[in-house]
Amino acid sequence: MADKLTQLKALTTVVADTGDIEAIKRYQPTDATTNPSLVLKAAEIPEYAPLIDDAIAWAKAQSQDKAQQLIDAGDKLAVNIGLEVLKIVPGRISTEVDARLSFDTDASIAKARKLIRLYNEAGIANDRILIKLASTWEGIRAAEVLEKEGIQCNLTLLFSFAQARACAEAGAFLISPFVGRILDWYKAKHNRDYTPSEDPGVVSVTAIYDYYKQHDYQTVVMGASFRNTGEILELAGCDRLTIGPALLEELSKSEGAVVRKLNYTGDRLPKPTPMNEAEFRWELNQDAMAVEKLAEGIRMFAVDQGKLETMLASRLA
Repeated sequence: MADKLTQLKALTTVVADTGDIEAIKRYQPTDATTNPSLVLKAAEIPEYAPLIDDAIAWAKAQSQDKAQQLIDAGDKLAVNIGLEVLKIVPGRISTEVDARLSFDTDASIAKARKLIRLYNEAGIANDRILIKLASTWEGIRAAEVLEKEGIQCNLTLLFSFAQARACAEAGAFLISPFVGRILDWYKAKHNRDYTPSEDPGVVSVTAIYDYYKQHDYQTVVMGASFRNTGEILELAGCDRLTIGPALLEELSKSEGAVVRKLNYTGDRLPKPTPMNEAEFRWELNQDAMAVEKLAEGIRMFAVDQGKLETMLASRLA
């Protein structure tokens, strides 16, 4: 019998949640995702030093303003890392918009267009890129505009059904519900462990997956932020799963049958009337876990973006 990772790939598109080229080569995923935290981690890999040097040189050539150089260097580095990843994966790379723009629709759209332009100038077509945006109301509205321009989006930091529904109604290409961070909240709140089948993150993604299939939404569901392989295997059959190197390795070394768990076969229903902003904000507000984890996630990514800029600033000096 094949290992569990090989079996999982037969049921679900496996995506590497890393910017580490060696890990991507080892586990051969279809796609890869990055975020500010992963870009920061990748930038610390010695082999990536030329990518940083190139980003710095490019930024200096774009502007004499130090603040603008810092922004440009960060954007170019994220794209440079994405370009390296695209040499390995046959599919897509997800590159994230600055988390500090999560509540600014126009600025998010402008940043997304800039990132796509940098990829295009390097010879990469739009169909190999996903732009990651936080699943705030503003981020979802940005995605709605970008999708109509042919810039496909990955709506991340997604913790609630309200966010998932709004993303589908906006025509987002893909969502990334954060399984492990949902589990973290419930474990801390209730001081107990959960089996994989009752894991609140797994339950949430399963409900979203079934709802999308029931109403024939084409938005891809990609479970993310896993804490253990039990969560992953409970979502076998999900459209996609993005998995970090440690759990990819564990799956690759594990034996035993992998069984499809997600496979909606129920009735198909008409799509409901799309939520308006007030309805979205109220539904999100009613989910304390989602409110807390969304805000925390944005803050954490902003902190790592700041650390990355501190590193780049020392090179720009």
